[in-house]
Amino acid sequence: MPDHSNKTESKENRPDRLISQQTAFAAHIRDPEHVAPPADIENRRMQIYRELFFNNIQSLLSSNFPVLRALYTDSDWRQLVRDFYVEHRCQTPLFPEVAKEFLRYLQDGRKPRAEDPGFLHELAHYEWVELALSLDERELDATEAKEDGDLLTDVPVLSPLAWPLTYSYPVHRIKPDFQPDQPPADATHILVYRNRQDAVRFMQLNDVSRLLLELLLEDQGLAGLELLKKVARLIRHPEPGLVVEGGAELLEDLRKKDVLLGTRKNPDV
Repeated sequence: MPDHSNKTESKENRPDRLISQQTAFAAHIRDPEHVAPPADIENRRMQIYRELFFNNIQSLLSSNFPVLRALYTDSDWRQLVRDFYVEHRCQTPLFPEVAKEFLRYLQDGRKPRAEDPGFLHELAHYEWVELALSLDERELDATEAKEDGDLLTDVPVLSPLAWPLTYSYPVHRIKPDFQPDQPPADATHILVYRNRQDAVRFMQLNDVSRLLLELLLEDQGLAGLELLKKVARLIRHPEPGLVVEGGAELLEDLRKKDVLLGTRKNPDV
């Protein structure tokens, strides 16, 4: 005779029921105001999970985006995090990637709210970059470069962990008592980089340094001297020699900062 003693137990533990329970549990945790909790779990227990999950994400985002957090009231910040929780579907299970998912939500998924500043996306990106560079697994020593090479006659080698960025707003200056309503006429250019000591640093760029780094990113195989001459032409400087002189000092300074890792041989020489 067939054994029916575990019939009830097997029904309760079958995979489709477990999936249904997990889905209901997650849906309620994500949006407790609009989704009822699973019927077979007492509210006291659900409250523990509601607070634990949400507070962990809120705490993580507050530490990843401290300036952005400081611009919101407690209630508005909690609502922003809740909106992210409800509206966004993360593409990765990795906890360190939550900040990137939050940035994706702000840029691609969030409809503007009255409490959101106009610089929301740019400030969030600026704060995320520091975390992204900190977590980047690339090592500078893995890049082939002659550390003491001649930066003018050879080709300067840009660090893969040096990111020139351009923002409409002066994101590096934003704080609770400085929140511009409109972007200024001139954009803000910032270099964010990680040095050999694994410290992330920031450097504001002028026209010469910005153009130089853009050309280095293009990696056209130009020697440092040719790069500087090209910068002088692009900015139409009346005395190109001054650009070359100042640019030579800039190249050396970038090498000291580990923005430039050295040089590789110029194939045309």
